[in-house]
Amino acid sequence: MEARFVSHVAWRRPAGRALVATVAMLGAACASLPPHPAEPPTVARQGTADTVIGRTLAPRLAQHPGQSVFYPLTAGADAFAMRLALAHTAQRSLDVQYYIFDADNTGLTLLAAILDAADRGVRVRLLLDDLHMAGQDKALAAIDAHPNIEVRLFNPFANRRVRLFEFATDFRRVDRRMHNKSMTADNQLTVVGGRNVGDEYYGARADVDFSDLDLLAAGPVVAQVSAVFDDYWNSEATWPLASLAKPLEGEEARTLQQNARQYLDDAVVRLKATPYARSVLESGVLQAIQQESLPSFWGQATVIADRAAKVQQPPEDDATHAIPKLAKVLDSAQHDLTLVSPYFVPGEAAMEWLTGLQARGVQVRILTNAFGATDVKAVHAGYAPKREALLKAGVVLYELKPSAYAELAKEKKSKGPGGSSRASLHAKTYMVDRHLLFIGSLNLDPRSARLNTEMGIVVDSAALCDMLGKSIDDALLDVAYQVVLETNPDTGREEIAWVTREDGVLRTYRSEPDMSGWNKVEQGFLRLLPVESEL
Repeated sequence: MEARFVSHVAWRRPAGRALVATVAMLGAACASLPPHPAEPPTVARQGTADTVIGRTLAPRLAQHPGQSVFYPLTAGADAFAMRLALAHTAQRSLDVQYYIFDADNTGLTLLAAILDAADRGVRVRLLLDDLHMAGQDKALAAIDAHPNIEVRLFNPFANRRVRLFEFATDFRRVDRRMHNKSMTADNQLTVVGGRNVGDEYYGARADVDFSDLDLLAAGPVVAQVSAVFDDYWNSEATWPLASLAKPLEGEEARTLQQNARQYLDDAVVRLKATPYARSVLESGVLQAIQQESLPSFWGQATVIADRAAKVQQPPEDDATHAIPKLAKVLDSAQHDLTLVSPYFVPGEAAMEWLTGLQARGVQVRILTNAFGATDVKAVHAGYAPKREALLKAGVVLYELKPSAYAELAKEKKSKGPGGSSRASLHAKTYMVDRHLLFIGSLNLDPRSARLNTEMGIVVDSAALCDMLGKSIDDALLDVAYQVVLETNPDTGREEIAWVTREDGVLRTYRSEPDMSGWNKVEQGFLRLLPVESEL
């Protein structure tokens, strides 16, 4: 982002470059954060029932006292359209919290809509994890300079130029990241789920599309989402950008702000010219709700979230953790439990829990990424050795195929991305007895449980579970491999096999799909590394 906002001055003498690089590396090794600024806490806007969003929702909410309404966003284009609509419609406030906010077509277009909201007088609080913000300080400062926008960074790196040495000198701190994802307008309407901000999350890339799920929600649950945001915004782990990067002033501020606006406007024009955007940019969330063109589901709901202070406590101290609350929900299963997690690495305790559920009569079904679909090969190395034990316990195991979209297109079961997109599972969705549903950012892996912060919503809605469950069941063998234990007719031994439906015909693979000989060597090496707690 920053490269287009500012001009870079090239060093003319190699000796000068070497000296500066050496000084920078030495400075990075001993850099420390400035004192945390003492600022009064700010909280979500109250008294927003008279906004356009509030007035639109009020009649329907009045018919369901105490309940919240949910609109599942399964398609990436719809999820992007809803975020744009929130920014376009907000009148009082926008609270935006993301782990990744890419400076690509969708990210810049959403940022342009957020800037437009600020121009209308909307208070914007933009909270970003700092891990993916390297080199973006001036670009963010141009946004932060708007009188109605404040940018804060979660668990920031002390050195704003060279980060490498901080991983070596302060790894335990910078390894703890904010993985939350939410966007709330006027404290009335919110989007929570698994999607970050970037083209691959919204079906805007031709080469890859992350299969994900968000909830658009209104009603009492919104106040819970806002309370989580306030906890992070006012946390001692969160720093105003202005305390980390020199605030822009005078002519530099005016120039960078003008460059930023032009850069964002150009991105919007580029996106509007694509086939992807023709329907997305014309979408209006309020009109869709008014016309009841979105499938809506009502129910009691609870937000489950880590406290922001989690990153400042030892990983084994679970007093601030979300996972014990989620485990209680999942452990309430009486007859079936469906777990959809892209990064699935169950530790010893989780393996005992899953096999224990099976032993007491709960059928556990798991959908995760196949080797060819995962974007983190080390995670697959941590997961794969667990398969045999899970299958022997009776767990039903599926792995999403990278060709999932192509298979759906052939079967005409989807209007989503074309067959050229590589599918990769990114949704974190857990269903209990077809009436309780968790949708959020929390993976079933050690990193989500112990290191990162996470959040999500638990909804009690049999209708919503039925709709999502049916959509999964109908296409599962087309989009995924069922991993099974069966006797190999050639060897007579019980081995893992992968069963799927291709062109309407069941096919069995006896070696792992999409895994070459070199991949097998690589996976074997990754399993030797003591990194499971980091996955």
